[in-house]
Amino acid sequence: MRTMLHLPYGHEEIFTGELERTIPYHRMYGKQYCLPALTLYEESEMEELRTAAEAVDRIYRKVMQFVQDYLPDSYLVEQLGIHPGLLAAIRRDDAPQGITRQDWILGADGLKCIENNADTPTGIPEAAYLERELLRLQNEATKVTYAGPSRGMDETLRRMFKTVMNHYERQGLGTEAVFTCYDWHLEDRHNTEYLMRMCREAGFTVCFAPLHELEIVPGEGLYHRDRQVHILYRLYPLEYLIHDEEEESGVAVGQALMDLAAARRLGLINPPRQMIAQSKGFTATLWSLYERNEQTPEYCGFRLFDDEELNWIERYLLPTYFEPAPFEQNGTPYVAKGYWGREGKGTALHEGTKADLQTAAAAMPPSLDGLGEADRPLTEEEQEAEQIAAYYENQPKIYQRLWPMQAAEVLTEEGRYAGYLLTGVFVIGGTFAGVLPRIGEKVTGDMAFYCAAAVREADAGIKQDN
Repeated sequence: MRTMLHLPYGHEEIFTGELERTIPYHRMYGKQYCLPALTLYEESEMEELRTAAEAVDRIYRKVMQFVQDYLPDSYLVEQLGIHPGLLAAIRRDDAPQGITRQDWILGADGLKCIENNADTPTGIPEAAYLERELLRLQNEATKVTYAGPSRGMDETLRRMFKTVMNHYERQGLGTEAVFTCYDWHLEDRHNTEYLMRMCREAGFTVCFAPLHELEIVPGEGLYHRDRQVHILYRLYPLEYLIHDEEEESGVAVGQALMDLAAARRLGLINPPRQMIAQSKGFTATLWSLYERNEQTPEYCGFRLFDDEELNWIERYLLPTYFEPAPFEQNGTPYVAKGYWGREGKGTALHEGTKADLQTAAAAMPPSLDGLGEADRPLTEEEQEAEQIAAYYENQPKIYQRLWPMQAAEVLTEEGRYAGYLLTGVFVIGGTFAGVLPRIGEKVTGDMAFYCAAAVREADAGIKQDN
């Protein structure tokens, strides 16, 4: 059981003033999201996590480069599920890495990274800002000092923006960046604005443009209020963007934007090639290359992984395949994941021979089955929920060994909640930057609770709170 520490304050006492303005989505879907609680980690545990996350990131980047350089377009389309319209931009992309968030399971059985959010990770203000504020309140109230593992995240973000912006400046794209997302989406808007502030503090000119205000002239450029955009941060997934069309004219604006990126006339943050690692087919590809490491010299003339990297993969990654047979043949528990699944959507657990499916239903409205309302028309909200569920469920799947999660209990406004800990780890520009602990179901959905990370030193005694 993970040790949790609950602050001696109520929710409304904490989320006021500047804190409430920075993270106004501390409640989502009418429920608490950010709890006045801390997830406690041992100092040695966090040090291992830091080292492991950076090592896994190096492996991810090596495999991404291998995919770019050696695997044919047909593999990217068929095995990674990448839209053909993205290929040219992905192939030409040489921009430095942006922001990624790995998801880790920590527990008695060891540390395992189960996936990587490489395109549009969120949770940034929580780790970079809210963790610091909750620790300050806790330390002031108890006179016991806990350290924040994300305390260097702001500086890491500023350093990343300097690296990426300087890269695009060398391509002739200038030093001004436009930041965009759906402005009505509270969480996305404030994640985007937080990053925009970090980019400004790094010394660059920035502005915010809602997605609906951006206009594209195919073959010419992207514009915001008649001013051309040369560098774009977008909290909008590329697997959505590539399908975008102008409603009245039918012009394929998403494809036009990716054509500009492919021609290096528009710089994107995160860069397009991170779509390779965003696909969960990438995880199965990495494991296949690991199992065939002695054969890669026949294909490309060199061993892809050295001995140290092989040890990292064996220690911190999980067997992952394009079909479930390797697990079903011996009754090994496994997880089925949609290629582009987010917040647990499109994910199902198969625990041994008993198919105990844990879907992302916790993040969706309840089913109407058995409620005596089967004949009534669905509301717009229910229709949208069904369409979202179908989108994720109908995607190709990968199959990964199931790793046991650690239990955790937290106090919420609705009472005590017994769930499981998933530890998100931000790796920014190749450097460990911060931690995003969430307590949710076995499949962590968008209704999971955020409980800020705190580290206790090896010789510090802490009274357990549960």
